[in-house]
Amino acid sequence: MKRLLLTSALALTLAAPAAFSQQPAAQQPANDATAQQPAANDGHHHHSFDPHKAAQHLSKRLNLTSDQTAKLEPILATQQQKIASLRSNTSLTPDQRREQFRTIHQETQTQLSSVLTPDQLQQLQSMRRFHGRRPSRQQQQQPDSTTPPSAS
Repeated sequence: MKRLLLTSALALTLAAPAAFSQQPAAQQPANDATAQQPAANDGHHHHSFDPHKAAQHLSKRLNLTSDQTAKLEPILATQQQKIASLRSNTSLTPDQRREQFRTIHQETQTQLSSVLTPDQLQQLQSMRRFHGRRPSRQQQQQPDSTTPPSAS
């Protein structure tokens, strides 16, 4: 009898903190991050993209003028809208989706090249490489003037 009582007391002692640590659903704060997640996110967490913040970040990193920053924001907003639309389109095959992502990226790159100086574009490409983003195929085909040709 004592053994059963001790086992029950030990189990209750171990389970009590876990029971009290979880709030009932009605008491959870409304700004809880999980409450804001979309229901069908396929297990992937997509952070919301803010074109204004991205433009400000690039402005600091690339030393953009206020005019360049103002032109950059709508370009990034358009890109974000197109990507969001593409992600929600379930009728596309993965290859079609990938190709459309490439097209959106190339369109954005073309628009950026009309706003940024060649040095700023180079800095942007360098930032992308640093953050693990591969350059587009078009960028890979362009000869890099800093790399000497290999002696084969």
